[in-house]
Amino acid sequence: MSTAYRNRIQEFKVALGEENINLKTLRELCFNGIPFEGGIRALCWKILLNYLPLDQTIWESFLKKQREVYSQFLKEMIIQPGIAKANLGLSREDVTMEDHPLNPNPDSRWNTYFKDNEILLQIDKDVRRLYPDMAFFQRPTEYPCQLILDPQNDYETLRRRVEQTTLKAQTVNRNRSGVTNVSSPGKALNLYPSNEYEVLPNGSEAHWEVVERILFIYAKLNPGIAYVQGMNEIVGPIYYTFATDPNSEWKEHAEADTFFCFTNLMSENRDNFIKSLDDSQCGITYKMESVYSMLKDKDLVLYLKLEEQNIKPQYFTFRWLTLLLSQEFLLPDVIRIWDTLFSDQDRFHFLILVCCAMLILIRDNLLAGDFTVNMRLLQDYPISDVHTILTKAKELQDNS
Repeated sequence: MSTAYRNRIQEFKVALGEENINLKTLRELCFNGIPFEGGIRALCWKILLNYLPLDQTIWESFLKKQREVYSQFLKEMIIQPGIAKANLGLSREDVTMEDHPLNPNPDSRWNTYFKDNEILLQIDKDVRRLYPDMAFFQRPTEYPCQLILDPQNDYETLRRRVEQTTLKAQTVNRNRSGVTNVSSPGKALNLYPSNEYEVLPNGSEAHWEVVERILFIYAKLNPGIAYVQGMNEIVGPIYYTFATDPNSEWKEHAEADTFFCFTNLMSENRDNFIKSLDDSQCGITYKMESVYSMLKDKDLVLYLKLEEQNIKPQYFTFRWLTLLLSQEFLLPDVIRIWDTLFSDQDRFHFLILVCCAMLILIRDNLLAGDFTVNMRLLQDYPISDVHTILTKAKELQDNS
């Protein structure tokens, strides 16, 4: 470890050691990348995503309360319906008299149950494919959820629901931009066909199952948006960062902490996922067009070339913006980009600067290429050095 890096870690420790954390100082430090050592990154993300309050003296009581709230969500949305399902299956009379699977009433518990199953199956399909080139999400967590896995329980867990249900999940139509795939062709290697998963023994669960639970709870609590394909790509890096925290006291609560950080991030990003807002000023179309209007301002020649080839921003920026570039780079690089994004006060404006920088950095290739070559470049971005991209984005920001 170089002296400069050691000094940098020290600067973070000083900033995080303050009783009242100075957010401006912390943001400036985080902008250039956060060290992983000592759990510094996981802690900074919790502050930057407006989860942890700046007053460190209340952290203990705040975290205790939040984690209890999350346990309550698990009880209400997974355990109680699971018990109800088990009980309904026991007595034929109860099923018929009180509520039954064919009951057309929208308030019917069965009706809700089947609707939830459609969402659950879509989540299940997506989380199993999280970062297929990494073994992490397939591995068992050191801290399986005891509430769910208690051997005394004989209710239906999410895992059992997925195994037992025969409903075909309607594929959530996320593909509204005319792009043929939401995941990058270069990154979506299907290395683990979904029917070949190793089922972990009773009492343990894989990391992807934890992510599934987080997304299911989020969908239940946010019925207006529920679950949209691609959300798994946003929760994945946050959960990975918290679940690999070297500090075991924090790591043990990765699930609850990820849930709240993801919820906060989605509250800023959710408009991108709501189809009815596409053409409003807060919707995704406006943001995609912002990338081109910025490019027009920064590099008119390149802008005119893309226009002339009829390469519309939605052909590639849709995925870049909605998934916060999580599909364009390998996970460690995504995490590095997010250090900078999260630390910027206007993170989604900075994301537009990053997208613009990505275009300018491959301008020579784009100016020389035809439509097909250029589309391939943009759908499978060739530069892997994220430091160069972030430096260019900062330069664009400083010159605006």
